[in-house]
Amino acid sequence: MPEYEFTLTFNLPDAQSNPEDYLESLATVGCDDALIGMGKRGKIALDFIRESSSAQEAVDSAIAQVVLAIPQAVFLEVSPDFISLTEVGQDLRRF
Repeated sequence: MPEYEFTLTFNLPDAQSNPEDYLESLATVGCDDALIGMGKRGKIALDFIRESSSAQEAVDSAIAQVVLAIPQAVFLEVSPDFISLTEVGQDLRRF
């Protein structure tokens, strides 16, 4: 199965929250294949290397896991652009 490397960026529910507070819940839901960046307060970036049958499936599953771990997180972007922001927006309605 191919591997896809991509980064997801989210705003956290509380701009003053410390991203480290979410590490355990992210690992619990399956984001253990991501390097988690916590450079700015109120934001979190996850750099994934994920095996999947398609880039779309890899990104969708990662977004779903982050939303499960941090329900009020607001998705900002995915890079590189395996899928368009329109496609991501359509997919977010499912979560």
